Amino acid sequence: MTPELLALGLIRYVVFLFSTTCHEAAHALAAKLGGDMTAFEAGQVSLNPIPHIRREPFGMVMVPLLALLTGGAMIGWASAPYDPRWQQRFPRRAAWMSLAGPAANFALVVVAGVLIHVGIAAGVLQAPERLSSLNLVEPVHAGMADVLARFLSVLFSLNLLLGVFNLLPVPPLDGFSAIALLMPASMASRWDRFAHGIR
Repeated sequence: MTPELLALGLIRYVVFLFSTTCHEAAHALAAKLGGDMTAFEAGQVSLNPIPHIRREPFGMVMVPLLALLTGGAMIGWASAPYDPRWQQRFPRRAAWMSLAGPAANFALVVVAGVLIHVGIAAGVLQAPERLSSLNLVEPVHAGMADVLARFLSVLFSLNLLLGVFNLLPVPPLDGFSAIALLMPASMASRWDRFAHGIR
């Protein structure tokens, strides 16, 4: 593994860790606002990755680092605890909680996009000659701007992928629970019971 690939892998992991932490903290905050204090009491309404790593050490540390070291795609997972009884009583609140994670990812996409445009306007970054998911923007001059360009490129593309992927209506992804928002309250409750039956 070359030093350049190692540096890129480190950037990808840092972005993954930050993005996943934001995703799960958003779930935890939405649950708290909806009346479920489970994740809050577990310390997960936080941008500190440590409580999230403690809950899912394999998904947040071991699997992603192993994937990077073997040259594979960035994969991993995390989760925020919630009270299933709360979800059954308030299926719509639980659906909003489910959407909060992807919403955090899309917010990071917007932030990365704005910072890329600011960097281009400031003359620090420029559009690449050849576009790729890891090269949405490149530095005008080498140095720290190169790290910034790679970080923002990965931040944009990884969060776009995480947001879209998690909206797929397939259990256990967030999109599956979020479907309850499109249903009447009585049907949402039945959907929630069905969802718990197949998980």
